[in-house]
Amino acid sequence: MLSYLHAYHAGNVADVQKHAALMLATTLMQAKSSPIAFFDTHAGSALYDLTGERALKTGEAAEGIQKVWVRRQALTNPDWVAMLNTLAALNGESATLIRYPGSPAWIQGRMRPDDRLTAFELHPAEQHSLSDWAKGRPNVRVRHEDGLNGLLASLPPSQPRLLVLMDPSYEIKSDYADVAQTLEQAWKKCRHGVYLVWYPILTSGLEQGLKDAVAGSALRKVWCSEIHRTQPPARGMTGSGLLVVNPPWGLDQRLNALLDDVSGDDGLAVRVQSRWLIPE
Repeated sequence: MLSYLHAYHAGNVADVQKHAALMLATTLMQAKSSPIAFFDTHAGSALYDLTGERALKTGEAAEGIQKVWVRRQALTNPDWVAMLNTLAALNGESATLIRYPGSPAWIQGRMRPDDRLTAFELHPAEQHSLSDWAKGRPNVRVRHEDGLNGLLASLPPSQPRLLVLMDPSYEIKSDYADVAQTLEQAWKKCRHGVYLVWYPILTSGLEQGLKDAVAGSALRKVWCSEIHRTQPPARGMTGSGLLVVNPPWGLDQRLNALLDDVSGDDGLAVRVQSRWLIPE
């Protein structure tokens, strides 16, 4: 199924949570000098136009990253400052954001010379945009194939450390089981890796199957971070979550602090919940 285009959802509330966690995990891992292999299993396009027809059709960025951007002067936490500087490099001091980076661009902007990124994307149009962006970036490799299978075939990496982002659209119900199974298999191949798994929180409750499968697996040290809309819709997505396997020390408290900064009604209008899904 290749109908999903993230351009309709770029910069939404879920992206704020996901990319804040991704950048925080990167920062914490880079406290050590050894190289990191990054894998993005569902990379999408590297950059998105928030003034384009697709983004404006849903208006989701207006309730997400744009709410963060207008409050940027008050966000003095260094972890926010680092993210805001990345956005400023793309947009200057524009009153509203025009361009928003997808996860490959967030990662690539923080990579050191010995770090490497492998970005998987199946959708032909998204893969074309991703490949164009990757030109001239020798530490980025784009692969036009299924990201879950491609990840397993690539592990363990040659670099001593590993950071994986797994964030399919979950438009196919089997994605929940496939992600849980792939996560456990990947962990068995590279147990020291850090794995970030994003999932939507739905009125249907389908995401519970993913969490139950992970909780019943052989995995260890899995942190669960969720945001829930204070005024959820009657149908569809009411929030989003992240499972973090082997979270770097301090990620839990620092991620909670980031999300608390923007969770109020003048920000993302969400409640933040977190706990160990599988304790250390």
